[in-house]
Amino acid sequence: MASRSLPAALRRGLTFWRRSIQARVVASTVLLSATVVSIVGWFLLQQTREGLLENRVDAVVAEASNETMEARSRLAAAPGTDIDSSSQQRDLVEPIIQRGDSRGFSVVLAGPIGETGGRIADGGAKFTPGLEKSSVPESLEAHFDTVAPTAWTYTDIRSRDVLDPGPVRSSPGIVVGSQVRLPANGETYTLYYLFPLDEEEETLALVSRALLTAGGLLLVLVAALTWLVARQVVTPIRLARRVAERLAAGHLQERLKVSGEDDLARLATSFNQMASNLQRQIRQLEELSRVQRRFVSDVSHELRTPLTTVRMAGDVLHDARASFDAHTARAAELLQKELDRFELLLVDLLEISRFDAGAAVLEVDDVNLVDVAHRVVDMTRALAEQRNVRVAVDAPQGPCLAEADVRRVERIVRNLVTNAIDHTEPGTRDADIVIHVAGDTHAAAIAVRDYGVGLAPGDTALVFNRFWRADPARARTSGGTGLGLSISLEDTHLHGGWLQAWGRPGQGAQFRLTLPRRAGGALRQSPLSLVPNDLEERTS
Repeated sequence: MASRSLPAALRRGLTFWRRSIQARVVASTVLLSATVVSIVGWFLLQQTREGLLENRVDAVVAEASNETMEARSRLAAAPGTDIDSSSQQRDLVEPIIQRGDSRGFSVVLAGPIGETGGRIADGGAKFTPGLEKSSVPESLEAHFDTVAPTAWTYTDIRSRDVLDPGPVRSSPGIVVGSQVRLPANGETYTLYYLFPLDEEEETLALVSRALLTAGGLLLVLVAALTWLVARQVVTPIRLARRVAERLAAGHLQERLKVSGEDDLARLATSFNQMASNLQRQIRQLEELSRVQRRFVSDVSHELRTPLTTVRMAGDVLHDARASFDAHTARAAELLQKELDRFELLLVDLLEISRFDAGAAVLEVDDVNLVDVAHRVVDMTRALAEQRNVRVAVDAPQGPCLAEADVRRVERIVRNLVTNAIDHTEPGTRDADIVIHVAGDTHAAAIAVRDYGVGLAPGDTALVFNRFWRADPARARTSGGTGLGLSISLEDTHLHGGWLQAWGRPGQGAQFRLTLPRRAGGALRQSPLSLVPNDLEERTS
């Protein structure tokens, strides 16, 4: 029910996925390849990123060191009479700012360091126009609260356009800090050089796009190659499947085309040899079956003439048995009884031969299964009374109709009831055998329930075999031929119905016949349970 609620396109996709080995191989290969390409691509990107940053750090630290050395040289060359620290700061930082504008870096001069720390936020800092002073991390400022060597760290450089102030722009960068001593006041100041990483970012983006493009093309190539390779393997398998389906449909002459000498060619050769052996064995079995059916039919027909003669002589002896002595009269009665059984056996053999030859046909009419059950009870009343067995019918008040051959349905039910009588001992129940009748909109069913010896585990699969007995030492008290249940099963299959058996040792057995309401209709369930209701009640 859940699969029916899915969209049609999704159901078709799931069906294609389940049935196509080629699609699953391609998908799994592409998935694994994508995983490997992703891992390798991530590793290459990390290596490229680390390499770019390492080179950039070396370059900016070197450039910052050069700027600091040049600044220290200019400060060392300043006259000793210059005691104006503000002008000295300005003369120090402005040339660096100008060079930074041309070389693409920004500068912040903070200080002096002392008890207050000389932080940028304390005021007095000089910096590149448009630069946000918060671009220098506080962790680096804390490093230079006292005299310290050159240090660097990563940061986000935030700035505004000087001519057209707008929103703050942010970009990754590197900040390098160095300290210089101003001769004017003898205080130490910190120079922060902020170098953007725009070029490295663009390079990394270019490398990422190149890797994505190469990875995508590689996956497409892998998918195409996998599809071609899988197709070379799957195509012969599909051909073998089609040939196998045609063989299963009865076209035994179908064979695979063999080309080459590889494993697939050897598989095709072995398949053809197997098909040839099967064809030869099937033809042998068909010929043997045909000879067997012909033999049974010929013997049945040929025995009719002598049987008729023997029957006439037996009838004469049976009618005159009153004038015989006791032993001769008993022999005449036994002869008459065995002739009756022999005649029934010939009739059953002829019926079986018609089933085997496919010559059995249905004479379909509306059949009331309730009437059939009552007629069968009347037919078997003499045998039931002889065994002191009571037979009852459990049927609805109204008719239970099905399109069927009334003669064959009566024969099925009669064989089931006779078999039940043959395996039931008289008991204290109101009825030793119960015939249940029920129906619904799609099917009609008859179940024959007995409380006799029952069936051992596994016997339900054998009970419909020809001449089978659960106990070979048990006599056929009803005079059966051993073919009744086999003929009943063939009659049921001719109607497109079910004939099923249930039994347990010591708890009896139940045989259920289920027929479609309409001739040719398909059965989905039976109106009657195969397991007897009285057993379920005792169990619960």
